[in-house]
Amino acid sequence: MIPEIRVPAHVPLVHLLRDGMVEGVHHGSAVILAPDGRVLFSAGDVEAAFYPRSAAKPLQATAMARLGVDLSPAGFAVGAASHSGEEIHLSEVLRTLDGAALTAEDLRTPEDLPFDPVERDTWVASGRTASRLAHNCSGKHAAMLATCRLHDWSTKDYLDPGHPLQRAIADCVEDLTGQPIPKVAVDGCGAPLFAVSLRGLAKAVGKIAAAAPGTPEGLVGEGIRKHPELVAGTRRDVTALMRAVPGLIAKDGFEAVQVAALPDGTAIALKIADGGDRARRPVLAAALALCGVEQDVLEPTPGLRVTDALAGHHLAA
Repeated sequence: MIPEIRVPAHVPLVHLLRDGMVEGVHHGSAVILAPDGRVLFSAGDVEAAFYPRSAAKPLQATAMARLGVDLSPAGFAVGAASHSGEEIHLSEVLRTLDGAALTAEDLRTPEDLPFDPVERDTWVASGRTASRLAHNCSGKHAAMLATCRLHDWSTKDYLDPGHPLQRAIADCVEDLTGQPIPKVAVDGCGAPLFAVSLRGLAKAVGKIAAAAPGTPEGLVGEGIRKHPELVAGTRRDVTALMRAVPGLIAKDGFEAVQVAALPDGTAIALKIADGGDRARRPVLAAALALCGVEQDVLEPTPGLRVTDALAGHHLAA
């Protein structure tokens, strides 16, 4: 069923407490799927169309793996990344480009400074200016360019929704989510952005997490697991979480979107309605706890408490 374009019926997920009194409320929606796609838990509106932003990058990387792009696990990790702009990220992006006889000048990312504040300050202090390479999506774009080179497709217009690459990515997104794409927009990096539902997104990430080694989905999952620091950064919460939970793959996206999946394919997708990133982590922690992940590996967020929409629930049988 095609996800409906409507105002999502989000529910309160997180309370901000001050001295025991609720000072703020974050609304949102969240879903947990079993490996076979059954809904084990849901809160809010998990069927409405929404933009997954960078949480869709593992799906896009899978499309490129299906198209036969030859990348190392590190290459697939940075291809699915919203990286911090550290040297480890930039070097891997350049390695992908070099393998396709391309350079950073071929990227169509907007010129930007590194995403990580520490890296950004160091970058500016050294006199460096915004560049296409520093943009947090440059790994995805490098993988797109490498895929175009492999198939002898144009590299000048690879971001056009009608380009063979983007049509193949759209087909892969529909296959992984099991749903038609209801709307195509433009993401912050200039690439096509395909609307999905939270349930569809969780289903897709669960497939990637549980995929057999050597399959296109398996190659992406392997890269993310082996190199979580390339998917995000050395100081990012998503990296720390993947290091703490064996076999977990996880990806955040702008506007407070998050996906995560355990090796058996149990998958989580969530969206905080106001885009507030501080609510993303406690909701993810609560969802992982429902999946049986020990709480001692989940860092608490002071002052924030998940509401009864998640707390105290048990997964459906």
